[in-house]
Amino acid sequence: MPDNIGVAIIEDDKVLLGTYKILINEAEGIFVTGTYTSFENAEKNLLLEKPGVILLDIQLPGKSGIEALQLIKRMLPRTHVIMLTVFELEEQIFQALQHGASGYLTKDCPSSNIIEAIKEVKRGGGPMSTRIAGTVIRSFQVNPESPLSKRETEILTLLTKGKKRNEIADALFIERETVKTHLRNIYVKLDANSRADAIEFARRNKFI
Repeated sequence: MPDNIGVAIIEDDKVLLGTYKILINEAEGIFVTGTYTSFENAEKNLLLEKPGVILLDIQLPGKSGIEALQLIKRMLPRTHVIMLTVFELEEQIFQALQHGASGYLTKDCPSSNIIEAIKEVKRGGGPMSTRIAGTVIRSFQVNPESPLSKRETEILTLLTKGKKRNEIADALFIERETVKTHLRNIYVKLDANSRADAIEFARRNKFI
């Protein structure tokens, strides 16, 4: 791992911003390239600094952290971005990960975690606070209270992939009429009137 990792900090809480700056500059092998309270203030300087890592608050004035992340990844595709957050909101976590965040930390994590996270992303890792990791894991777990049978769940999952009835039948080695019957039962159980309604309801309730 190369020494002297440049780190830019974008955080609108000035007290926290100062704390992070001191913390990073006192750590071995890393240093702060610049500190900013908004993405708008940081944008031009980031192109000049080309930091190896950016600590990015998800809730910023002006452009949000998610919006800033997308712009940063276009500007500096090789720069690693670690999101900082107060709340572990599932939607925000997945938006950030989908748009290229390398890590996701809560602001109340120990200071040593921030230093280690900066070094870890440069090693190719994806650091997350314990509670964030728990949220991610739970998001992949199917709701045990699902009213759908195993076969109905398989069929609905194939529907989400755009499969048609005949393709589902072929994939599961069952008759097309059997698929039709299962679909009818799925719609009844989920009180859905269409494929889109059934998929949306099932995803929202983690039945698939």
